[in-house]
Amino acid sequence: MSLISVDRISVGYGANTVLRNVSLAIEPGEIVTIVGPNGSGKTTLLRALIGAVRPDAGQITRKDSLRIGYVPQKLHIDPTLPITVERFLRLPVGHDAAACADALKKAGVPDLLHRQMSGLSGGQFQRVLLARALIDQPDLLLLDEATQGLDQPGSAAFYLQIEQVRQATGCAILMISHELHVVMSASDRVICLNGHVCCEGTPEIVSAAPEYRALFGTGTGGALALYRHEHDHAHDEPCDHDHGHAHGHTPYKKTEAAE
Repeated sequence: MSLISVDRISVGYGANTVLRNVSLAIEPGEIVTIVGPNGSGKTTLLRALIGAVRPDAGQITRKDSLRIGYVPQKLHIDPTLPITVERFLRLPVGHDAAACADALKKAGVPDLLHRQMSGLSGGQFQRVLLARALIDQPDLLLLDEATQGLDQPGSAAFYLQIEQVRQATGCAILMISHELHVVMSASDRVICLNGHVCCEGTPEIVSAAPEYRALFGTGTGGALALYRHEHDHAHDEPCDHDHGHAHGHTPYKKTEAAE
């Protein structure tokens, strides 16, 4: 059974329709990346999945007792607030020190338990946010551009840790990012979103699709360091090349670089 099944949802803010007729499913244990330009509805889709946004049409079905962990783009904590990593992880439920330490270990930063949040580097801060998302042992981990502001080595290390989280916990992972060369190469499946699902499949399939190339170009900005997991890709779905026009969507203008 799918962890989450999305059936033809549409979401709008006022007169502005952000998502239209979007369908997808997340299966246990897989890593899925959502890519798309600014304004394509990526964050809105994640908010709908966690229940923070109600679709105007369509339906979202979640597996019974589904546990979701969420890592936001950013989180501001007053730097004058004296709060340790352990105290932060205990909020608001009150997990014990052992659970906090285990979550930090899974996030790859086992030595940060007693550090002040205000003294963490950007990369360490994001790892702590990852630990907080993992502390309740989620079935599905959602990451909304979780490496925004990190340098390329820091981003690559973070996404390598995500693969290790999947191996250690078996949880499924759904993430969105502009760092296509890093994130797509670490994914089992990629969904290209621009208000609707343009195409989906393995990174190899999506990177060759006309819809993807129209959005992100074919030069170095759109290039992918492709990596194939040792998984069975028999369920890959080919891109629907007429999907955009079926919804009255005009051809995309090519860009020389990915966002």
